[in-house]
Amino acid sequence: MKKEEILAKAQRDGKEKDLPEQEARKNGAWLAYIIGVILLILVDTVNGFVLHYVNRGADFALFSMPFVIFTVKYLRLRRRHELVAAIIWGVLALSMLVMWILQLSGVI
Repeated sequence: MKKEEILAKAQRDGKEKDLPEQEARKNGAWLAYIIGVILLILVDTVNGFVLHYVNRGADFALFSMPFVIFTVKYLRLRRRHELVAAIIWGVLALSMLVMWILQLSGVI
């Protein structure tokens, strides 16, 4: 295969992959998540002081997002640190789920 044929094939294969758009989407998703975390911390703090109640259901939803992200990354890449991060986020999400159920049942 000649150099020109290889280049033409690579250009055809790369047309479906817009790397700057993928990078912008990834950065935007992480920024949105970070802002969501900051806003949830603010809402939880205000609710704690004003209402003396913090809804752990929202925390459960928030902690579930990185759990899913790191789980998918581990399943695709098989990197140990992705698995560790998935386990940590999974434990946090599960603990918020338990606390939310206890809140709904009136135990806490």
